Amino acid sequence: MRIVVLGGCGDMGSHVVRDLLAHSDAHVVIADYRLEKAREFAAELGNRAEAAFVDAEDPASLIRVLEGADAAVGCIGPFYHFAPKLTRAAIAARVPYVDICDDWGPIEELRGMDGDAQAAGVTVINGLGWTPGITNLLAKKGAALLDEVEEIRMYWAGGAADSQGLAVVMHVFYAITGKVPTFRDGQWTMVPAGSGKEIVEFPPPLGKVEVFHCGHPEPLTVPRTIPARTVFLKGGLTPRWNNRLGELLVRLGLSRSHRSIVRTSRMIHRLEGLIGTGGVPFSGARVDVIGRKSGEHRAIRYAVVDKMGRLTGIPAAIGAVMLASREVIQPGVHAPEAVLDPDPFLERLALRGIRVVEL
Repeated sequence: MRIVVLGGCGDMGSHVVRDLLAHSDAHVVIADYRLEKAREFAAELGNRAEAAFVDAEDPASLIRVLEGADAAVGCIGPFYHFAPKLTRAAIAARVPYVDICDDWGPIEELRGMDGDAQAAGVTVINGLGWTPGITNLLAKKGAALLDEVEEIRMYWAGGAADSQGLAVVMHVFYAITGKVPTFRDGQWTMVPAGSGKEIVEFPPPLGKVEVFHCGHPEPLTVPRTIPARTVFLKGGLTPRWNNRLGELLVRLGLSRSHRSIVRTSRMIHRLEGLIGTGGVPFSGARVDVIGRKSGEHRAIRYAVVDKMGRLTGIPAAIGAVMLASREVIQPGVHAPEAVLDPDPFLERLALRGIRVVEL
């Protein structure tokens, strides 16, 4: 099988590439704007990897590198800017596609491509990474154990020292700016990013982390598949000073547009490279599913901690193999929880050392 990884030598994409080579027989195309870096990466990995140039701003370039592939993975961020471009190109090239889209803004535009994907016979899964991705599947797993779901609480804790990617910084600024979606009392509503602060316990080495409402896709997609009165997502960086710095820069108006987010993120990225970020280089997710079973109140809680790149890249790699081997064949644009069975998927994660625990 031939799988194209768009942004394959990036901070997250490189984990996708490595997992595909380690756990499948796929020939992997490392498609990246930084062609020389992609060539060096491919040479390091051996004869099942090759490099290719792609310009994500150019639809023809995207379609050209995708054509003939058995599946493709989108790892070019920030996704509020690139997710529709990558998805549209995959549909045009008629290539099954999965991405790690973690921004809420493009979700309705992506859902609007469902008819085109169905007409083309193409399966698209948007947001199969750490959060969204693992979080969605844990919500589905917990909900299946209940007769009635009242509330799904989803949390992430990102170690600021756990990533070196510029796109990650851009995503954080986008997620903490303005108002963001949540699902409350049976309807979608917008709440201020940064509101609803609480302290949540994650497994070691993360421990207690301050989290708050931030913009992610889960509250927009999960209620469409899992009937629940309330679905919210909160997240936060550790150590806490990273959140305070982000809040300050947002208040100063330095994340008002894509252009300003890029400028601010580049500044922070350079600063982090000089002084470091502190804290533990791990990230995690926690999902609490609250409801009733046999008339009794019950709470089911899952959590996972690992390296951010593994948590994000490995689920996407597993999804790409499932698409390439036609294990998942439903044409259309889907969130992970709509088309994937949690237990077999989580078993594949466990084989790679990413283990979900029940709290």
